[in-house]
Amino acid sequence: MSTRSEFLKRLESWGTQLAKAILELEEPIMEIPARTLSNTIWDEKAKMLKLGPEKLHRRFLDMKEARKFMQTVLMLRLIVEAIREDVYPTIRDLYYNGKHTIVFKDPLGRTHRENTWDEQSESNAVIEDIEVATNVLREEMGVSADVKGKIVGPIVVRSQGYELDASKFGETALSLPVNVDALEIVKVEASYVLVVEKDAIFQRLVREKFWSQEGAILVTAKGMPDRATRRFIRRLNEEYKLPVYVLTDGDPYGWYIYSVYKSGSIKLSYESERLATPDAKFLGLTATDIDTYKISDNYVIAANDRDIKRAQELLRYPWFQKPEWTREINLFLKKKKKVEIEALSTHGLKFLHDYLRDKIRSKKFID
Repeated sequence: MSTRSEFLKRLESWGTQLAKAILELEEPIMEIPARTLSNTIWDEKAKMLKLGPEKLHRRFLDMKEARKFMQTVLMLRLIVEAIREDVYPTIRDLYYNGKHTIVFKDPLGRTHRENTWDEQSESNAVIEDIEVATNVLREEMGVSADVKGKIVGPIVVRSQGYELDASKFGETALSLPVNVDALEIVKVEASYVLVVEKDAIFQRLVREKFWSQEGAILVTAKGMPDRATRRFIRRLNEEYKLPVYVLTDGDPYGWYIYSVYKSGSIKLSYESERLATPDAKFLGLTATDIDTYKISDNYVIAANDRDIKRAQELLRYPWFQKPEWTREINLFLKKKKKVEIEALSTHGLKFLHDYLRDKIRSKKFID
């Protein structure tokens, strides 16, 4: 595993190339892989989204690109300084540290003011540009963001010399760090990984010791997953060959969350090979489950216009083209009904356990 100092050299090398061009009185130009929808491709063989070959050239002497060029150099300097000083800033820290107003006068003596960036979305985008340009991820830079991931189950990890047993946290859970690649996995005695969309359901399964009964590792990212959680799940599947099952609400939003775990996301397609888990299976809930498991109408929710629009979008994605998925999504569009995980309590609070076991044992999942 490369060290932070090695990643620093890669970042410094990129900056040196820009400085060299200026010293040689040449225009500095940044070549950055385009993080656009048009440059995001579906790799059918790998079963994941990937970044295409298109590159953009950010030119210092192009008036349309000059501000973005300045932002990129500024962010590169902030990150390099942080690594040199051995500090670990958050993306919010970098936003505030670089946010200031540049005051200058034009040839006619008029004063102008230009903010380095106005919103954090601008500084975040620049960090992502630096990632793809240098092939150094922000986790490797030591730049942190909110991590929502929690795990419980028969797994022991080592972090900064301390061993942490995720089966001995009682009713709480082990929180994942920003850079899960720095976690050494000491021991795993699990039969599978169950990814739970909702934190409340995760907590319930922890308290009811479902993980102990099943010998499973439970994971949640409290909704849309962050990078660290996705990466850790990928490691468990790739390094330990553990089956990964995903449980979400029975609606287009939940199904999309599953696809992010499995195939990656358009925004982070450049990281799919680290983050996506193509082997992940979808347990439920599905549109079919409403009838199959006789879920009471009292627990069924009418789909709204936003749900319907999202479902129609899913049908256009290549990773939802399998017959099982098109059947489920079309059934949803026909019935215009959705269900939450909690709807399984129509058969009693313990039925969730039966549902999960039935789906896994009988292989009633969608690949």
